[in-house]
Amino acid sequence: MIRRLRIKFTAAAVGAMAIVLTVILGIVNGVNYHNVIRDAGYVLDLLAEHQGDFPDDGVRGSRQRRPGISPETPYETRFFTVTVGKNGDILATDTERIAAVDAADAEVYAGKALDTGRKEGFLDDYRYRCESVGGDDILIIFLDCTRSLTTFRNFFFTSILVSVMGVAAVSLLILLASGRIVRPFVENYEKQKRFITDAGHELKTPLTIIDADAAVMEMELGENEWLQDIKRQTRYLRELTEDLIYLSRTEERGEHFVRADFSISEVAEEVTDSFGALAIAQEKKFRSRIEPMVSYCGGAGEIRRLFAILLDNAVKYSAPEGEISFSLGKEGKAVRIRVSNTVEHIDREQLARLFDRFYRTDSSRNSETGGHGLGLSIARAVVTAHRGKIWASTETGRDLTVTVLLFRSV
Repeated sequence: MIRRLRIKFTAAAVGAMAIVLTVILGIVNGVNYHNVIRDAGYVLDLLAEHQGDFPDDGVRGSRQRRPGISPETPYETRFFTVTVGKNGDILATDTERIAAVDAADAEVYAGKALDTGRKEGFLDDYRYRCESVGGDDILIIFLDCTRSLTTFRNFFFTSILVSVMGVAAVSLLILLASGRIVRPFVENYEKQKRFITDAGHELKTPLTIIDADAAVMEMELGENEWLQDIKRQTRYLRELTEDLIYLSRTEERGEHFVRADFSISEVAEEVTDSFGALAIAQEKKFRSRIEPMVSYCGGAGEIRRLFAILLDNAVKYSAPEGEISFSLGKEGKAVRIRVSNTVEHIDREQLARLFDRFYRTDSSRNSETGGHGLGLSIARAVVTAHRGKIWASTETGRDLTVTVLLFRSV
């Protein structure tokens, strides 16, 4: 219990932190990349205005209009240009302001830029822009953004590395501290379960005495409605107490029950035979489809009780003259069990609460079925102890299907 809570607490805390860091890193690096494009755009705007070169009188007058431009910009900027005719012929190349690219390389870059069909973009570390000049001719300006992109990439990878290391460090610290954090909740939960178990054992003796006294009084006074009511309520309390004790023990033991290989198909057939006869006696249709020779490693008694709970629930709460179906079969490395029955009405919002203790779909709690709302809670505890999954679903609101997946050890 403590281990599971610690893992869940650590996963929730680390997951929340990872989401926040991802959002922050996305925003920061997105802004940095946008600034790279923006600053390159300022320079490309200036070069485009002057046919692929800086103005002869410098850029002092451009500083106020373009925040990314300074008097040092012409001396810091590396770029080359290619002029392309309307037929795709290379009319001119200018690589005087860059050393890494010659005329042949410039022509290759120009061809790639034209093939993209876009006015501007990136090719390697060069930001390019296509401008129409002299009628149908196209001037393609390539601006070297190696420095700014390298700075962006270094910050990007450094921020990711630091974030991963931070998440790992915080995960370790939270995991070390989680034991103390969740211990009070675990202790309270364990005390509640022990209280239920102890109280159940203490109730057994007075219930047995009350039942015995009622039987003696019935022998002396004969049958009457008050004694019958006492016996009926005593029987109800005894069943409720036994179910509470069983549920508490199942949750306390968890997976610490005797595991053994057994034929789950045979267990299903035994249980369905009993409840099939009960359903037919109530004029309800009952169908079962059980794949033969399916084996499972687990608690045979617990699985038998699981089947009984699901079928008892289906028979009790199915609509008058309704239909009940049970199916069991292999599904990959798991055993899938489905129990379906028709109902008068069920809301989808109720499905998540069906496995809560003492929950009934009848809000008045005045059902004539005799149940006390612990059956599906016990079913969930049994499935959880076997590391399985259980859920409820409905297609039309007039049917209820409980599905169980029990994973087999292979």
